[in-house]
Amino acid sequence: MNAVLRSWRTSLERFRFVRSLRFRVVAGFLVFFTLMLSAVGFIFREMLISILYGQTAQALEEEWGGTKGYLRIEHQRPLWYFDRFDPEESLIVSRMQRVYVITDANGIVLEVSSIYRNLGVDRLVHIQQVLRSPEPVLEVRKDDTGTPYLVRQGAVLDDKHRLYFLAIGRSMADGMRTVNKFAWRYFALMPLLVVLAAVLGWHLAGRGLRPLHDFAATAHQITGSNLNVQIPLRNAGDELDELVEAFNRMIERLNLSFEQIRQFSTDVSHELRTPLTAIRGQLEVALFTAKTTEQYQDAMVNALQDVEQLSNIIRALLLLSQAESGQLALQLHPVNLTDVARDMADQYQIPAEASAIELNTQIQNDCWIRADKTQMERLLSNLLSNAIKYTPQGGQVTLRTLRLPDGKVGIEVEDTGIGIAAENLPHIFDRFYRVRASHSTAIQGLGLGLSFVSWIVNAHGGSIDVRSHEGRGTCFCVSLPPAEPAPMPASPPAVVSESLPG
Repeated sequence: MNAVLRSWRTSLERFRFVRSLRFRVVAGFLVFFTLMLSAVGFIFREMLISILYGQTAQALEEEWGGTKGYLRIEHQRPLWYFDRFDPEESLIVSRMQRVYVITDANGIVLEVSSIYRNLGVDRLVHIQQVLRSPEPVLEVRKDDTGTPYLVRQGAVLDDKHRLYFLAIGRSMADGMRTVNKFAWRYFALMPLLVVLAAVLGWHLAGRGLRPLHDFAATAHQITGSNLNVQIPLRNAGDELDELVEAFNRMIERLNLSFEQIRQFSTDVSHELRTPLTAIRGQLEVALFTAKTTEQYQDAMVNALQDVEQLSNIIRALLLLSQAESGQLALQLHPVNLTDVARDMADQYQIPAEASAIELNTQIQNDCWIRADKTQMERLLSNLLSNAIKYTPQGGQVTLRTLRLPDGKVGIEVEDTGIGIAAENLPHIFDRFYRVRASHSTAIQGLGLGLSFVSWIVNAHGGSIDVRSHEGRGTCFCVSLPPAEPAPMPASPPAVVSESLPG
């Protein structure tokens, strides 16, 4: 059993080695290198054969010209005229006659060498084709032993201008032996070149992939509690630096997401603890101390109020979580912000009058934006409800829509309320952050409404700014990209806006 396990582990390690990037890079390089060397070898061999063919053909051409000075055909008999006592002429003529045949136009052999007979005397059809051809014919033939010969064939005339078929040849054996010797040595040396290339490729691949090993080692150090690790750039400006930079940005985004999750968990546990503790305390008091039905009813009413507060917290958290995680899809259409602002002002007239606050509007006509109408209503609902909540009796709240100088559409909600201290302004869009009033220790709301307002503005490609002076009021200024008016605006059905607890 242990032997089987060891064998299985060895096979698994070998399989992992084969699947490694370094092995695949080197293997691919070796395959390409081997194919390239083989192609180069065959190409050079063919080039050498072509050079050999050309040189032999040129030599035959010179010999063919020499036959005009030595060969005569008289009375249908080939005669060679040369000085038999001159060694040079004798050598030239003997070389011409070594591979040689001459026939008449009917294919009757007048004279043929033994080597040419071994190559095979040409058929009549071929002889007649050569005699009709204006150009000489070159072809390679092999004898019984496989020795190649280059043969030049053409027509010659006798003293009466009759056509005769003449062919002379020259052996290519020496040249082919040289070519084959080169090819054999080249292909015998090729395995050594492949091995050297494999060693060099393995070394270079290791050096090239070393940053990836560092990359993997750093990635193994990253955990949910350690997302501040950054891989240093090599400053080489190559693809690996791009990968490292993209990985570092991903880690930063993950770190931000984990921070949001941790903050969300902390916020939820903190915010849910208070109403749950209150509910439990009230029920325990009622259980142990209540004597009458009225006392039980009072405890239940108080517990239900806390349950309602708990429900509002959970609903607001779910809505904001869906928005920030991208699960809350926007339905973007051309929206006339003027109509939305007027509808929301009408809805908040009654709450404003109930709080003895004057709600004014300064609305420009036809302020078109591309937006999700429901989210725009939520944005205005949160801003107006906060303005009314933090404005004392006798104060004023003003809602404005306007076209800004840069072409964008603006929304302003200004109040004459208690204002926000300067040290609180950077945090008012954080979740669960609530400003404590200077004249009171009570903190109203959940601190989620402005977080959702900020998300709505950012999701629509806009920006939001706050101007506030403690004791003199606050103004929220929203800037949104404009849009072309809808070609046929339909009258939208009345939508009851729902604001998040501020």
